[in-house]
Amino acid sequence: MLTREENDLLTRTGPGTRMGDLMRRYWIPTLLSDELPAPDCPPRRLTLLGEKLVVFRDSQGRAGLVDERCPHRNASLFFGRNEEGGLRCVYHGWKFDVAGLCLDMPSEPAESNYKRRVALTAYPCLERGGVVWTYMGPPELKPEFPELEWTQVPAANRYATRRLQASNWLQGYEGGWDTAHLPILHRGDTQNSNYFSGRGKEAVRGLPARYEFVPTEYGFVYGRGRHNPEGGLNWECALMFMPSWKMFQPFAGTDNRITLLAWVPVDDANCMLWGVEYHPRRALTEEEMAWSKSFHYIHVETVPGTLRPLRNRDNDYLVDRKLQASGQSFTGILGLGLQDSAIQESMGPVCDRTREHLGPADVVIVKLRRHLLGVLNDGGSALPGLDPASYRLRPAVFPLSGDAPLASALDAHLRIDAVALAQ
Repeated sequence: MLTREENDLLTRTGPGTRMGDLMRRYWIPTLLSDELPAPDCPPRRLTLLGEKLVVFRDSQGRAGLVDERCPHRNASLFFGRNEEGGLRCVYHGWKFDVAGLCLDMPSEPAESNYKRRVALTAYPCLERGGVVWTYMGPPELKPEFPELEWTQVPAANRYATRRLQASNWLQGYEGGWDTAHLPILHRGDTQNSNYFSGRGKEAVRGLPARYEFVPTEYGFVYGRGRHNPEGGLNWECALMFMPSWKMFQPFAGTDNRITLLAWVPVDDANCMLWGVEYHPRRALTEEEMAWSKSFHYIHVETVPGTLRPLRNRDNDYLVDRKLQASGQSFTGILGLGLQDSAIQESMGPVCDRTREHLGPADVVIVKLRRHLLGVLNDGGSALPGLDPASYRLRPAVFPLSGDAPLASALDAHLRIDAVALAQ
């Protein structure tokens, strides 16, 4: 259970908040590159960390992220004309480039130099992995872009989506690390996945023998150790990348894709949920992606032309009570990702964690919160995840004998370079 002050500290991400300032120290995904299909295409609205913004692609194909409000009279630049290297406000014609510099002021006298004294708030953007990323922190502290493997593979090797979730970011993020719910909430809906398994008492008997939570230079590793016939433990390792990414424990088998999720605050009551699947060495096949693209896994069907799920809290997620009663689905809600979101949204826009009663199975939730509070309290240049090379990792399952500490084996089994060298 958190105090009210701690709950506020972790959930508030607007300008000037401590968690908001922390989020701004990292590169953040904004939208898919395909959502800005061509130079000078129409701009798009975007709310990120409580800031109302507009994103556009200029005549040179560069992505720009700027304050929605024109600094002249606060008119919305969403209605602006994207033309000839900048975004022009339709109210008085002031025009700005991707860096926020004013290019033209037709409403002012031709001899005026006033445009040199006016700038629009703008955030630098990069495109990696088919996604437009931005950095919203202090310019002098901007890190290099993280070496996330999924952003470096060919487009055919990855599949990424984004959608809105009507809850605070932390509810979604905690849910992503809460493995105790898997055999309950998702029961009956995992028959086509070889990652999730187990029902009822069988799943309970299969709970790990040990859990470990290891802070790292990029975030942390959450390991679950299960007994193996040789007397040691098989460790399943999921990775946390700062500030809000989770890389899942790997699917069973040796040639399966890797899954990541990220919960990016829109404002304090909503977040953008990013889902990524990729393979480091080959293209994804239609056969292996059929379950995902039919919305049974992490991706969710949205209302056409929007990012809002088609099945949402206003229509009770189209819950099928007959299917629920039949036992084929524990919830009657389609898809693992939507089941998670439905429950997390049911907690309210910002969960009141002072009302919780956590048990032994919630140890990862407790450690996650303490980790985030510790990062907030430490702060400064020692923040985890600022070294771009620290993200060169993959999840893994591997055996360790006896009581060997998990931390001692992470580099050998998770580091991409180390794994490639051993193969």
